[in-house]
Amino acid sequence: MGASAIRRRATHGKCLDEVAEHCVDFATVRAKYHSPAHPPLENTLTMRNQWKPISFALGSLWVATLTAAVVVSLPDGLRSDAMADQTAQRAGAIDPGQGLNTAQDLSASFRTVAEAMRPSVVSVSSKTSAKAVASRLPPGLRSQLPPGFEKYFEDPSQGGRQMPEREGQGSGVIVREDGYILTNNHVVEDADEVYVELSDDRRLEAEVVGTDPETDLAVLKIEADNLRAIAFGDSDAIQVGDWVLAIGSPFGLDQTVTAGIISGKNRNRRIVNNGNGFEDFLQTDAAINPGNSGGPLVNLRGELVGINTAILSRSGASAGIGFAIPVSLARPVLTSIIEYGQVRRGFLGAQVRDVTPELVAEMGLKVDDGALIQGVLDKQPAANANLQPGDVVVSVDGKKVRSSSQLVNYIASRPPGASVAMVINRDGETLTKTVNLQERTSEAMAMFNGGSVLGAKLEPITPESAQRYGYSGMDSGLIVLSVEDGGIADESGLMAGDVIESAGGNAVSSVTALQAIITEAKRQGIPLRLIIRRGNTRMIVPLQ
Repeated sequence: MGASAIRRRATHGKCLDEVAEHCVDFATVRAKYHSPAHPPLENTLTMRNQWKPISFALGSLWVATLTAAVVVSLPDGLRSDAMADQTAQRAGAIDPGQGLNTAQDLSASFRTVAEAMRPSVVSVSSKTSAKAVASRLPPGLRSQLPPGFEKYFEDPSQGGRQMPEREGQGSGVIVREDGYILTNNHVVEDADEVYVELSDDRRLEAEVVGTDPETDLAVLKIEADNLRAIAFGDSDAIQVGDWVLAIGSPFGLDQTVTAGIISGKNRNRRIVNNGNGFEDFLQTDAAINPGNSGGPLVNLRGELVGINTAILSRSGASAGIGFAIPVSLARPVLTSIIEYGQVRRGFLGAQVRDVTPELVAEMGLKVDDGALIQGVLDKQPAANANLQPGDVVVSVDGKKVRSSSQLVNYIASRPPGASVAMVINRDGETLTKTVNLQERTSEAMAMFNGGSVLGAKLEPITPESAQRYGYSGMDSGLIVLSVEDGGIADESGLMAGDVIESAGGNAVSSVTALQAIITEAKRQGIPLRLIIRRGNTRMIVPLQ
C-alpha cells in the first residue's frame, strides 16, 4: 500500500487520520489469523473485502469461549463422558486458575499505568483564524478566464477568497514539570490560539515554543503549578510483541486508554513533510483515533516510548495499524527546541542509499545490509573523515545500521559539532572512522541537493545560459532548468526557462540565497512571492 493510503486528518481540517480497533483476547486472535489457513492480519486488514469475515470470526471466538465456560461449569453428574472429553480438549494443558490469574495481573498492570499517566496527559485544542487564500492560477492566464471566474483567482492582498476559521483538537504529554508539553506539529500548525486542558480540568493558554515539520513534532509551554512530567523510556529497546498503551483524547473523549502491542519497528511511510521528513515509526495496533494525535504511547512501566501520529487505512475506518514517532527521534527535537527555539541537526555531507541484494551482486559488496555511500561533498564532514563512495556504513556509535534512513535519522538527531564513530566496510576491509558533524543549514542542503529548490533545478544565470534562453544582457538571477511534476514550483506555475529575479523583495543570485529566504519565510509563517522573467514579461508568482 502506498503513501496515498495514509490518511492524516488535520485536527483543524488539515491532516491526520487515526483509527481504533476494539480487540479481544489479542494472543488468541493473532494465533488464529496467523495460521496457514489465514493470511497475516496486517495484510488482511488493509483489504476492504476482508472486514466482514474478520468481524464475524471475532464474534465466533466470543461464542466458543462462552460455550466452553458453560460446559465447564456443569456439575459432574450432568456431564456425559463425551462432554468431559470435549472439555478436556478445550482446556488443554493450561490450568484455568493460572490463566485467570495471568489475565488479572495484566489487567492490574493496565490499571496502574493508566492511573499513573493521567496527570501527564493533556488535551490540546487549537483555533485558526480565517486567512486569505492565494490564487493557484498560473501567471499570464487570468485574461483567458471565462467571465465571472475571476473572483475565484483574486489576489489575497486585494480582498480575495478566505480560508474559513478552523478549530481542532489533539493530545499532548507533559515532559517537564516547568510546563513543557510535546505534541504533533499538525495539531498546532498555523494555529492562532492554542489551549491545553489538564487532567484536573484546568484550561490554560499555551505558547508554541517551536515546531519541526520534518518530524511532525511541536513543543508547547504552559504556566502552571503541580505538573507531573512523564518518564522517558527506551524506544530502541522495545521489541515487537511488547504491550503498549495509547492515551489521549479521541473525538474529545479525554483520558481514553487503549491497549495493543508493538507490531513493527523502523517503519518509513514517507508521510511526514510531504515525504521529505525524518521517519522511523513504531507500528502498533493499540487503537488510535482522531484526537489522539500528539498523545503518548507508553510501555507497561509507564514510560514514554512514542508520540501517536498517524494510521494506515484505505477507508479511514479502523485498520489496527497505527504509527508513533519513537522517543529516540522525538527527544533530541524536544531538547533542541527548548534550548534554541528551533531544531539544530547534524550534517554528514554524503548521499546514501540502502544496500540491496541487487547492489550486492552488481557492486560485489561484502556485506548484506547497511547504508551505501553514493557520493561525498567536498570539504564536508564525510569527506573530512575520508569516507569514500562505495563505502558501506554498518554501524554508528555502536548501533547497527540496517538502512540509509536509519543512518540519516541518527545523524540528524545528533547536535552540530558532535563526533560519531562509524564502522564501515570498504572492499571487504572493516574500518572505523570518526566523523565530526557540522550543522545542517539551508546552504548545506542546497549544496547537497545540487541546486534543487522547490522541486525545481536552478542555477545562477551566466552569459551563456542567458544567450541560450533568450535573456541576452541579463547578468543576475536564477534560471529554472527543470521543474518536477507536483512540486511547489510546478504548483506555483514556474516553468523551465523562467528566471527568478527576487524572492520576498530580495534579489537572488545563488541557490543558497534563495533557500535561506524560503527557510526564513517558513519560520515566520509568511507568504512568499517571486518576481520572475518569462521571455519579455516580468510577473509575480506567489509560492503555493
